[in-house]
This record gives sequence, C-alpha cells and structure tokens, in this order.
Amino acid sequence: MRKIKYKKGRKVVPTFLEYTGIHKDVPVGMQLFVYDTNDLVECADNRFNHLINQFDLYKTNWLNVHGLNDIAVIKEIGDYLKVDNFMLGDILNTSKRTKIDEYHDIFFFNIKSILPVENSDNINVEQISFLLKDGILVSFQEKKSDFFTHIRERIRTHSGIVRDKKADYLLYLLLDAVMENFYITIETEEDKVEELINLTKTSAKWTILEQIERHRDNFQFLKRAILPLRDSLHTIKMTKDDDVFNVIAKENYSFYERLYQKSLELLEQIEYDLGNLDSASSIFFSMQSHKMNEVMKTLTVVSVFFMPLTFIVGIYGMNFDNMPELHWRYGYFIILGVMFLLFIGMIYYFKWRKWY
Repeated sequence: MRKIKYKKGRKVVPTFLEYTGIHKDVPVGMQLFVYDTNDLVECADNRFNHLINQFDLYKTNWLNVHGLNDIAVIKEIGDYLKVDNFMLGDILNTSKRTKIDEYHDIFFFNIKSILPVENSDNINVEQISFLLKDGILVSFQEKKSDFFTHIRERIRTHSGIVRDKKADYLLYLLLDAVMENFYITIETEEDKVEELINLTKTSAKWTILEQIERHRDNFQFLKRAILPLRDSLHTIKMTKDDDVFNVIAKENYSFYERLYQKSLELLEQIEYDLGNLDSASSIFFSMQSHKMNEVMKTLTVVSVFFMPLTFIVGIYGMNFDNMPELHWRYGYFIILGVMFLLFIGMIYYFKWRKWY
C-alpha cells in the first residue's frame, strides 16, 4: 500500500526547494515548440537561457521539461515566469495530490500519470505539472516518456486544430493524453482480475486471495489519484461564467468539461471493478467452504463405515470366559464375513440415499 511519508522539519523555509521523487538520476532536458497557424519552431537544449531567445509571446510556446533534479534550472524557469516558490515546491514535491491553482496570472495544474509495470502487478506513478501564463505553457515531467509524442506530431504536421488554438487548448490535449494512461492501467488490471475470477472457480490456493487484495489496493490507489483530478476539473467546469481562470478562453471550457466527464467515467469503472473483486473474494471463500465441506463429508462417511465394525471388534475384544463364539471352529471367518457384508451393505445404502 502506498502511503505519503512525512518527514519532520522538511520544507520549513519557503525558499527551500528539493525534488522528492525517485527519479533522482534523470538529467534535465528541455524541448521547446513555438508555433501558430503558419509557423513552427522546434528546438531542444538543456540550458534554459539558450531557449529564452526563441520565445515569441505572439505565438504559442510549449516548453517541456523532463528531469527535476537540477533545482537551479527549475528556479530559473520560475524566475522567468515570476512564479512563487510555493508553486515550484508543488512541482518538486511528488507526494502532493492533484490540484489546480491560479496566483496572479499564473495557472498551475498537476496530475498523476499512472501506468502498469510490464509482467508485474505493480503500477508506475509519475507526477506531471503544468504552468500556464501569457501564451507560455511549461510542462514538468519526472523523466523522459512518450506520453505526448502524438501531440508533437500533430503540431509538426499541422493535424487538427492544435496549431489554430492557444496554449489553454494545448493544456487540454496534454491532460487528455495523461488521462489516457488511466484507461490503459484500468484495462490491464481488468484483464488480470478476469483471470483471477476464472481461477477462483477452479482453485482454492491462498495465493489467489493475495493477488485479489493486491489488485484491490491498485484500484483503490487509482481511485485516490482520480478523485482530486475530478474535483479540479469540476472547479474549472463550474467557473466557466465567472472568469476565475483568466488563462482559459471561454470557448475552450467545453474541452475541460469533456475531461471532467472522463474522470466520472473512470471512477464508475473503478467502482465496477472493485465490485468484481468483491465477487472474486466471495467466490474464493465459497470454494474454500465447499472444499472443506467435501473433506468433512468424506471423513464422516469413512468414520460411519467403520463405526459398526469397531463395535463388533470391541465386543469380541472383551475378556469374558462365557463367549461361545470364541470356541467355534469357524467363528473367526464367520465374524469377518459378517463384517464384510455389513461394510458392503452400508456402501450400497449410502449410494442409494445419494449421501456421497
């Protein structure tokens, strides 16, 4: 189970910034797209001061940063955009829940990207943060990944309306791409749960119950990641007519409403899958009870078979002198025959009554 760990005495100074994630060996890299309907400039560099000269505030500027180890670079970007330290701290602190915030003219959004680990029941979690200001969108990733590859291709090839829209629409596309990872993770988990449900009907090994609980933890973690995302998207949806978020154009609010509907769909699917896991647990315990009942039934039948035989043996094991059968020439064989016929008779009687 994943838990948020609190370390006493950390971050007591507002100016203190530190990356808290696990990808501490990932070097910082940056890629910049500057575009409008007619023009596109693309460049990559790991030095922010070299990319500043490419910014064009009359166009859409998308700076993608992967790797959060170099605090100086993050601080440099924050100084250029005039971002307060508490927002930079939220970018670097990967234990923070999904949230949105707007301070002065800076719009902040962070989200958890979740993907399954290949050949494992574990899932990978990466925090992705966004800063939006005056046609500039900066995305921060903990490591280099291909979440946004198709969006880059759409920008390069002028596919769709991305080149005709501003940075707020680009933010929608990036958020949508991250949310697709939830669908991939849920689909992968569902395939494994389906296998478990089929397995519970044929096997009663305790390892199956361990796997069920592991997948239940995964779905609960997914739910914990999506709930604050749903709340954040609902906040955007409800402020459409209030002009709370100045960086989002009114005509683009409908796109964020689509993301909100997706979050509801994801939560509904997770609730359904948790119900399936409950059913799998019930089937498992039912199989355990059925197996135990079959064992007890077998033991009971066997004990009943031998009870009269034990009774006969007990009688002839008593040390009395006046027992005429003990002096019969064929008494031993007669008693064995009686015991055998009694045993066979009980078998046929039990089968006739369908007791086993």
